[in-house]
Amino acid sequence: MDSRKLIMLVGALVVAVVTAVAARSLVAGAAAPEAVAMAAPSAPVVDGPEVLVATRALPVGTILDATALKFQPWPKELVENAYFQKSQTDLAKLIGTVVRLPVTAGQPVTQGQLVKPGDRGFLAAALGAGMRAVTVPVSAQTSVAGFVFPGDHIDLILTQSVEGGGDGPPLKASETVIRNLRVLATDQRTSDQKDENGNTIVQTFSNVTVEATPKIAEQIAVAQTIGTLSLSLRSIADTASELDQAIASGAVSVGDAKDAKAEQAMLDRVANTPQSGETTYAVGADVSRFQRRSVPAKVSSTPVTAPVPGAAIDPGAAPRPAMPMVRIARGNNVTEVSVAGKN
Repeated sequence: MDSRKLIMLVGALVVAVVTAVAARSLVAGAAAPEAVAMAAPSAPVVDGPEVLVATRALPVGTILDATALKFQPWPKELVENAYFQKSQTDLAKLIGTVVRLPVTAGQPVTQGQLVKPGDRGFLAAALGAGMRAVTVPVSAQTSVAGFVFPGDHIDLILTQSVEGGGDGPPLKASETVIRNLRVLATDQRTSDQKDENGNTIVQTFSNVTVEATPKIAEQIAVAQTIGTLSLSLRSIADTASELDQAIASGAVSVGDAKDAKAEQAMLDRVANTPQSGETTYAVGADVSRFQRRSVPAKVSSTPVTAPVPGAAIDPGAAPRPAMPMVRIARGNNVTEVSVAGKN
């Protein structure tokens, strides 16, 4: 083999080796760089005192609870004298106050937006448009042992005895007459009372003031004269469930949902509206087999006689009173003879 062919062969081998090494490097690729998580940008430090802000939107008439407010740092150049500052505010004393002017979620609450218990116009601010405040007398047994506070929702249960005018014991009946009433105050206390450790003091009361429509206010006034009224505390989930059912059935329309604030205001108004009609009830027989299931029927004290044979019967005539009769037996034959008017 001549030298020229040998050189070409060696060159071809070198080129092949270089190509193979390059291809292997491309296939293997360089090691993928590790993904390094970027640190979340830290919230800017606010240079200012902590002020009271609303954790959610608070429409007019809202009775404040512990979840509606919180303290949050606020720029000192934007702090106003009307704000509730943490160093000067006891949050427990604001529980039970009523929103007089609407508060946007996340915005500071001013002193002029709240009405404290005992202030003039407190109940007027707590009432919704077109609603009335009605006071219902209750006892420790009928008021859920004092575990009803302003802002809770309750049902009213009427318990009564129905005589009916007949013989035997009266019918015992209990009926849920009004549902979803919002509690405004209990006796003279319109806010939760706390002990030195911040725990709620549960006390019994003899009166509870609720929010009602004018028609339902009249029904409550009449119910007080019929029997005994008891309070039944409602779960928050019950109100939400009934609202969902009303929307699903078409009884409540949410509109075109273009205005979220207007829709939320409408839902809040519906959720706080008391309802009457379609009541549920229980009678004594549902509890005890020795109680009645119906009203005692009235028994007539005037006996009614059978018509005289052969006499014409007037369908519109009133029943005639019984006449004195004498039975005369002649063998197997028995004859009844009237002795009315005879001496």
